[in-house]
Amino acid sequence: MNTPTVKTVIYPVTDLAAAKAVFGALAGSAPVMDEPYYVQFHVDDVEVGLDPNGARQGLTGPVAYWHVDDIDASLAALVEAGATVHKEVNDFGGGGRKVASVTDPAGNVVGLIQTS
Repeated sequence: MNTPTVKTVIYPVTDLAAAKAVFGALAGSAPVMDEPYYVQFHVDDVEVGLDPNGARQGLTGPVAYWHVDDIDASLAALVEAGATVHKEVNDFGGGGRKVASVTDPAGNVVGLIQTS
């Protein structure tokens, strides 16, 4: 089993075009994914995503996503440790990618991604 690592940060945005311009200037590159529902930049080894639906899903700020081998086992372990499910496991973006999130006892959202 690989050690979980933070490789994705997703920002909830209200104006996707404006956010894309700002993050493009910051990243110094064009997005690697540019869809009406999600824009993503690669910065070194980090995926930086812009989600225009994030606020409707209860996100009030950026969320770091931990890449894990087994999202179901990781979610169960976090709940057992005291986290609360924020978003159940679901498919995201095709290709076998699954996402979920929890809130820690302080109310911070922690994301999980399984890529295979």
